[in-house]
Parts: sequence; C-alpha cells; structure tokens
Amino acid sequence: MNMSKNASSPDLPADQALRFYLDAGVDETIGTEPLDRYALSQATAKVPKPNRQPTPATSQGKSHSSGSKLGMPASLAAPALSSAASQSATALAAATSSLAELRAAVEGFEGCSLKSTAKSTVFADGNSDGRLMVIGEAPGGDEDRQGLPFVGVSGKLLDLMLESIGFTRESAYITNVVPWRPPGNRKPTPEEVALCVPFLERHIVLVKPEVILMVGGLSAKTLLNRTEGITRLRGRWETVATPGVDVPIPAIATFHPAYLLRSPQQKRLVWRDLLAVKEKLDTSAPS
Repeated sequence: MNMSKNASSPDLPADQALRFYLDAGVDETIGTEPLDRYALSQATAKVPKPNRQPTPATSQGKSHSSGSKLGMPASLAAPALSSAASQSATALAAATSSLAELRAAVEGFEGCSLKSTAKSTVFADGNSDGRLMVIGEAPGGDEDRQGLPFVGVSGKLLDLMLESIGFTRESAYITNVVPWRPPGNRKPTPEEVALCVPFLERHIVLVKPEVILMVGGLSAKTLLNRTEGITRLRGRWETVATPGVDVPIPAIATFHPAYLLRSPQQKRLVWRDLLAVKEKLDTSAPS
C-alpha cells in the first residue's frame, strides 16, 4: 500500500498518524502521491478483450491442452502485450539458451515496475534436472529478503507437502510466475503478469519437467489461460504447451500453502492432488 505525505490530517499527532497507517496495512513508502488502484482497475476492465475461442470444459482426471503457446488470462489485454517493455521481455527471454542466461536476463530486465520496489529478484530454487516443477504466484516478504521462492512458514509447509510424495527442495524445481514481490504483498496486476510470462515460458522450455504442479490461483490461471478460481481449477489434469517443448507437459493445480495455513481443513484436498502427482510420475517412470 502506498503512503502519501499529504494523506493524513495536519492536526493528527505523528504517532497517531503512524498507527493509522500501520493498522491500514501500510508497510513501506514507495511514493509521495497516493495511487488510486480502484481507478486503475476500472481502466483495465474497459480495455477490449481479444476474441478467443471458448475453452472446452474438462472433467476430473481428464487432460486438456492449453494450446500451442503458454496462455494468459483474458484480462491481459493487447495494449500491455504490444508495449516496448513486453517486446523487450520477449526478446530477452528468447535469446537465452541456459538457465544462467535466463536468470541474468530476468535480473537485468527494467521493464516491470515491481523490480524497483523489490529487494531481490526471486528466480528459482532446487534441481533444474528434477522431474517435478513447482510454479507458485509471486514472492512474499520472506522470499524477497532471502531471494528464494517459498521460504518462511509457507515454504516450510511446501517442503512438507513435497516430502509426502518423496521429493525435497533439492530434488524438485521451484519458481514463481512473477519474480518480484508486489508492494504490500498485493496481487500482481494483469499487466505485470503479462510482462513476466515470456520469462516463465522460457523457464519451462529450459527445465523441461515431466510434471508441473501449479500452486495457487494466479499460477493456474496464467499457465492454463483460464479465468476460474483455484477451487474450480485444482485437482484436474491439464497440459501446458509452449513453443520449444515437443510434448505438452501434464500439469495439475492445488491450493497455495499460505491458504492452507488459513484453511487447514483443505489439506485433505491437497493430499489428493499430491497423490495424483506421485501416481503420474510413477506411471511415467522408466522401468
């Protein structure tokens, strides 16, 4: 949340003004003028959406291909995709031939405003040769401080989730859709996600996992080009296809560990999703 120097009443004592900001969720100063995100959201909603063919409905356990290219939500409108920043991201990602080059390209990219407010570029963690690729949403405060995805309390829970099906942080490969922490842990905007998609596409191409575990609603909607929430998307086998990958990759969505910490009763559903991942990998393992 932004904090403006003109937002408080001049008659309000400084300590009370600071307490007001803390109670309202302000955790950092990133500008001198207030930013009306409601107006920005309304402006984004008015941008015409491109014509898209309806996505066929899928049933539990059935595979569905997301097309020949990694999709983006319908709200990612054409103006964001035709910008110079988006073209730069696409060119930088396409020019990489290794994960080291991709990391350097992401760290050197200046087209996304999130980078200017984040402490770290959170690229990835784990084994790049691993069979399982875990893709989350965006870094939080702990991730931003340490420069690694899924650390802190939610990261420890993800570690336990992976261990339950025979994986560790050293054997799986973990990354996020967005590599920079949004201020105040807000959700990334559609435009911010669109700028990060070329790097995510290239990330998948270079890792070439056997299975993708999509963690959280933003991850699932971005990778599958869908608009439904995570409750509807989780537990279904889909496929992710992007140029450079010969065969579409099986992918399944599940709840984010941060959500499970607030709603522990949903762990039973996540356990089903994890067992489905294990079964898929066991089935595809060479004999």
